Amino acid sequence: MPATDYQLSFNAVDSLLNTFKPLWQLVAFECEHLPWQHKFPHLAQKVWQLDDAEIDSLDMDQLQLVETLLPSLICDIKKHLHPQAEELMSQLSLLAITLPTHSINPESIQQTPDRSQKNNNDKTKELAHFSAHIKGRKWQQIVAFANKVDPQNQPNLTLLPILEWCAGKGHLGRLIAKTQRVDVISLEWQARLCEQGQGFATQWQLPQTFICADAFMPLDPEKPLLLTQQHAISLHACGDLHVRLLNLAVSAKTQAISISPCCYHLIQQSHYQPLSIAAKASELSLSRHDLQLPLQQSIIATPKQQKFRNQQVSWRLGFDSLQRNVRGINAYLPVPTVKQSQLNGSFTEFCQWAADQKELVLPSDIDFTDYSQRGFERQRLTKRIDLVAHLFRRALEYWLLLDRVCFLQEQGYQVALTEFCANSVTPRNAMIQAIKTN
Repeated sequence: MPATDYQLSFNAVDSLLNTFKPLWQLVAFECEHLPWQHKFPHLAQKVWQLDDAEIDSLDMDQLQLVETLLPSLICDIKKHLHPQAEELMSQLSLLAITLPTHSINPESIQQTPDRSQKNNNDKTKELAHFSAHIKGRKWQQIVAFANKVDPQNQPNLTLLPILEWCAGKGHLGRLIAKTQRVDVISLEWQARLCEQGQGFATQWQLPQTFICADAFMPLDPEKPLLLTQQHAISLHACGDLHVRLLNLAVSAKTQAISISPCCYHLIQQSHYQPLSIAAKASELSLSRHDLQLPLQQSIIATPKQQKFRNQQVSWRLGFDSLQRNVRGINAYLPVPTVKQSQLNGSFTEFCQWAADQKELVLPSDIDFTDYSQRGFERQRLTKRIDLVAHLFRRALEYWLLLDRVCFLQEQGYQVALTEFCANSVTPRNAMIQAIKTN
């Protein structure tokens, strides 16, 4: 896509998110009613018509979610936002935006693991060892990403040494070293993972070298990690970690960059620091809580996991109502992470545990049944507030991705924003690929 098109797309999604901030930029736990119900009455009516099980189902499918809620939202737009209605209608398609896909078969790297095609069966068996102890979906992501950075499959790429950023055990780098036969440097800060990854690379006689270092620490100018003639890659490096890679690669004029961002909320500052000129000019100010919105989609939750989640939220909110009355302070009190085993007991036992964690003394005459019911009702409310906010999770991620794309274009890179695997493999399937042109 030309630079101007990415810029126009950013402007459109930026306008959409700014206009509808009341629907998505909020904390559901803090709400006692639908905070936008007067401005969006049709939408409010619609979400209360949905039963809880239907909400869980809709929340797992962005397209179905948009199709279900969009008609009500459009009714409210026409009624309350008439001057902007026509422009907003054209932007609403961004709620279910999908990125271009690639034509490479993710299985092809397993079918043809060696360019020479010699001893193909033996090579395929060898690669089976690479996937040992790696969960199925994670291995699918690795295979698909490796395909996307292979010059044999992508004519616009040239064969370059690889820098694998935040490598873990180096599964991705190891596969690339095997299939592309290029030198791979894998950066990872946990020494144990480096040792395990290096051991595997040595066992298979692969040109992969681990460097144990903190990606945030100042780099040794005498031994630069990022080079001009290099391909820097990162599969799901979190938040500021992949932003750090982008900044270093741009400074080094690294020839090629391929990243799949993840966990946008894991940042060092309290609020998001935009990269591109366009994002810096935006009126959006994104907190860490806001940045979690794109991650709030589960595609693999089992009924048991969903039940656990619902009970946990209900009990947390029931205790929250209790602690507000006991303390006389109308403010949320964070409770530590709850283990699933803790929900096997009674609500009363949970409240006593939570109170102990916060050093809160509970009166002896508490009606726990009443607070349990309050928690259930508040949970039903938060589910509906979150459901509407989730209408905008894909648009917000698109905004964040385009910020990175526009930044790289400003630095003289030709950039492509695509999907590297199916959404059913991982919702974090976006990939930014950049090639230095000047």
